[in-house]
Amino acid sequence: MKLTVSSHRIAKKSESPEEPILTDSKTLDEVIECLVENFSIETQGVCDQQTLFEILTKAASSGDSIENTAKLLKNVPTANDIRYHLNKINKFEEIEAQVNQSLKSRIPLGLKKGCLKIAIDLNLICYYGKPTLEELPYIYRSQAKSHFICYYQ
Repeated sequence: MKLTVSSHRIAKKSESPEEPILTDSKTLDEVIECLVENFSIETQGVCDQQTLFEILTKAASSGDSIENTAKLLKNVPTANDIRYHLNKINKFEEIEAQVNQSLKSRIPLGLKKGCLKIAIDLNLICYYGKPTLEELPYIYRSQAKSHFICYYQ
């Protein structure tokens, strides 16, 4: 069973072959490979270990529930199947520490050396009206541009 998780590029295509390219799909593949190599969760039926990790990683990375993630993805076990296998785990805090350590071990040496310079391109959306409490942290005022002075980031 192959899980399909949509990927969007997060880095431009490299001009030189020496320059690495980081994409969502490569990052997902690396995380899943790391989890499969370092952890074992006994599974049965249609829920194999790799599929379980893919669903959990997709849910965690998108800030979504297991229930909704299982509904959105095609040809995957139900949320009840996932929870059944997760209920076998007793020491979540220990596993969380092990997962974090395993993932840290995969960070490339160039990224471990300290501070990095990064650039972020914000796309601002013109906003008018009264923001809700939920929206308020994302609204800010700026100089008028096409009659708008508030923007949603």
